[in-house]
Amino acid sequence: MHNTIKPKVTLVGAGPGDPELLTLKGAKALAEANVVLYDALANDEILGHAPKNAIRIFVGKRIGDHVYSQDQINQLIVDNALTYGNVVRLKGGDPFIFGRGSEEIEFAESFGIETVVIPGISSVVAVPASKGISITKRGVSESFWAITGTTSDRRLSADVALAAQSSATVVILMGMHKLPQIVELFQQEKKGNLPVAIIQNGTTAEEKVGVGTVDSIIEIVKQRNLSSPAIIVLGEVVKESHKLKGFYEEFLSKEIAG
Repeated sequence: MHNTIKPKVTLVGAGPGDPELLTLKGAKALAEANVVLYDALANDEILGHAPKNAIRIFVGKRIGDHVYSQDQINQLIVDNALTYGNVVRLKGGDPFIFGRGSEEIEFAESFGIETVVIPGISSVVAVPASKGISITKRGVSESFWAITGTTSDRRLSADVALAAQSSATVVILMGMHKLPQIVELFQQEKKGNLPVAIIQNGTTAEEKVGVGTVDSIIEIVKQRNLSSPAIIVLGEVVKESHKLKGFYEEFLSKEIAG
């Protein structure tokens, strides 16, 4: 029987959190899965696209709680593909944006296993968009940086200092623990008045938002009790959002009163 098994690994991006933002192609791949290896997803409803009898294995990483190392995940993907055939590796957002998806695909391919990548809607663009923030806008921002706040050695990416020097919109993922350092780098560039939005659990029912400036955002995070997982957006485009106008005007009125 094992001779008829055709190992295959499909890497699927689950999108930013809202289960309806999974792509049609991603849903079809899940429907054909024999095994699903999944991360800590913003919404487990996405797993409902897999057949009832599919094996579901949680291999996710939460801050400070690594269920499996990356090497173990790589091996699990290969072992399950060789044993059961069709494996879907489900990762939040887009698997090739800070997701280590390429490492998993390369490992599977080194065993001669067929691989497919199905991109996901990245939270880098989707979460700001869901709050009316267009991360590029004519006359306001002609480019954007997408940066991970925490690199593999747990430091703040050196690119944040470079991004702070540019006029681009800066979107930082996994950066809440480094927020004081991020603020300091922008203050060094005399950008204390630059608008900032922090969106926690974006596109989900648990979403929380804080809006202010580089100088005030740490205080706003405390007031609104914001924490990870959240996306930090720094740039003039924040105050252009029709959905965040109320937040921004409330912040400005407090600034004037203060």
